[in-house]
Amino acid sequence: MKEIRGVITAMATPFGADGGVDEVAALKLATYLLEHGSHGLVISGSTGEAPTLTDKEALDLVRAIRSEVGDETLLICGTGTNYTQHSIELTEGAAEAGADAALIVTPYYNKPNPAGILAHFETIAAAVPDLPLIAYNIPSRVVVNVPPAELAEIAQIENVVAVKQANNDDLQPIEGMDVLAGNDEIFLRTLEIGGAGGILVASHLVGPQMREVWDAAQAGEMERAREIDAELGQLYASIGVTTNPIPVKAALAMLDLIPTDTLRLPLVPANAEQRAVVHAALESVGLTPVNP
Repeated sequence: MKEIRGVITAMATPFGADGGVDEVAALKLATYLLEHGSHGLVISGSTGEAPTLTDKEALDLVRAIRSEVGDETLLICGTGTNYTQHSIELTEGAAEAGADAALIVTPYYNKPNPAGILAHFETIAAAVPDLPLIAYNIPSRVVVNVPPAELAEIAQIENVVAVKQANNDDLQPIEGMDVLAGNDEIFLRTLEIGGAGGILVASHLVGPQMREVWDAAQAGEMERAREIDAELGQLYASIGVTTNPIPVKAALAMLDLIPTDTLRLPLVPANAEQRAVVHAALESVGLTPVNP
């Protein structure tokens, strides 16, 4: 099993002007990210616009990126849905396509109770016992929070190995599973509590700096890690100026890292005010937008 640690980028999915997946741009972006600080990638997560990708599109992306980056690179596929059987089918498909692990979000809309959430993870894990699973706690999107005590129960499932924690208020070690930062601004805090790294968005843009934070923390140079992290504060904030992944796609297009910031409805591109915030944040970390 590959280590699920370090700077893991939740990769955006490039779309062409017609709204179709731009596989060529996706492969270029994946390669760029891995050459600029990322230890691994998440395909078809929130930042990858998973809710508007078909199963085939998501799995085809995993296959294509695996072929492009080779067998050694950590690839994680987002396979969680609000229907357990669908999640099983997607997770099985991800394993076949070459994913090293699956990211399973708490079921959304149904509002399952703790017993239902536990059963959801148990059932997926039993169906795909050889694939590591990462629980994904993000109450801002799914409404339901999975508190630390309930995560510790989920951690008793043998192949649930980590949690992507996107509830900043509940950030703490969880017995039996690794903790990964689910928000950029708690990446350093996660490392300070002994966490395994983060599944991040700003690493699209400042991957080398976030890798420096990781490297410094691993070396015990926490003051250096804090200095670098503080320099990235404006950029972290800009990524949240409106719904993710609108700002990061705007930034990627500004830097000519993807051809267009096209999103799929109901998401729409950043407006002029939001773009100005992103533009200023890029300049704050020494990046020069080449597109307006």
